Amino acid sequence: MSTNATSASLKDSVLAVNDDLPIRTDKPVHSGKVRSVYWLTEADSRRLIAEKGYDVAADAPLAIMVISDRISAFDCIWTGEGGVQGVPGKGAALNAISNHWFKLFREQGLADSHILDIPHPFVWIVQKAKPVMIEAICRQYITGSMWRAYAKGEREFCGIQIAEGLEKDQKLPELLITPSTKGILTGIPGVPEVDDVNITRQNIEDHFAAFNFRSADDIATYETLLQEGFAVISGELEKLDQIFVDTKFEFGFVTDKAGNEKLIYMDEVGTPDSSRIWDGASYRDGQIVENSKEGFRQFLLNHFDDPDILLNKDRMDERSALARDNELPMGALMAVSNTYTGIAEKITGQKIVLSDNPKAEIVAILRDEYDLIES
Repeated sequence: MSTNATSASLKDSVLAVNDDLPIRTDKPVHSGKVRSVYWLTEADSRRLIAEKGYDVAADAPLAIMVISDRISAFDCIWTGEGGVQGVPGKGAALNAISNHWFKLFREQGLADSHILDIPHPFVWIVQKAKPVMIEAICRQYITGSMWRAYAKGEREFCGIQIAEGLEKDQKLPELLITPSTKGILTGIPGVPEVDDVNITRQNIEDHFAAFNFRSADDIATYETLLQEGFAVISGELEKLDQIFVDTKFEFGFVTDKAGNEKLIYMDEVGTPDSSRIWDGASYRDGQIVENSKEGFRQFLLNHFDDPDILLNKDRMDERSALARDNELPMGALMAVSNTYTGIAEKITGQKIVLSDNPKAEIVAILRDEYDLIES
């Protein structure tokens, strides 16, 4: 099949635009890099909670979260030849992996997640949570930005002193938690008012309320959930001879049906978008084979003549133009597709089935089984 024919056949199966579904809502649709969130009306939230028996307060706000197949890297969205606006199978693979880990966390007594229901491989019904304003990066190996800083002589990361003599891609002596701010936080002494800035445990202890913790005791719970969550995923991946290198966790507070407030996992977890995963056999042979988005980032750095555009935040206008004006070879997008669907199938033991028209399927299910489509 020619590249043009391949591109044409993939256009409908790729869900690129996910913020234009006719889901009944009385609020603006929030569209992020990959997911769009539709907040349900109060009446629909109450009806679904009653009909489906969700373990949430009767007046809890609910949302429909729809993933897309868009691929972002270096803060830009990338597209392929022939107008293909995403990566086939990527959205379904990401959701399947997150669903798998969240389910394991719940079964092993760690904590619940924000997901209440999964109507379709692209769709979650979620409860509104009060987010902890921290993105927690857990690192088991020294690589990426941390290695680059270490190689330049940095030895303190988020207030933690790191040993001398480490080598690139080496396993760290212990799991390292390097938190950063989620969004721009104002009025916290010692914390710059910019998004995604590194913070220390001392910052969190001194100003726990500013990060949306209810009490200082919550910090220990949060750290336990980080460490236990990482250990669960790392242990399961080890069985597949895959190495869990690093990942990002996000948390929030919700209230259950009985009125208990609890800390839960949010966003996504343990996916190729938010984590580095290395092939174990290759690592033992001295090679790094990525089963995560890092492979796509490396492709982009090698694909363009001036990789500094992708790495230098002062050249953001040029970077945006690069992403807008350059369709990537379909082979590059299909390589990402194979990575994402391949690791998802390994982790879940289930085949990722590409839909011919995911948007039509989503509308039909939300209309027929949930009565959430505008008439």
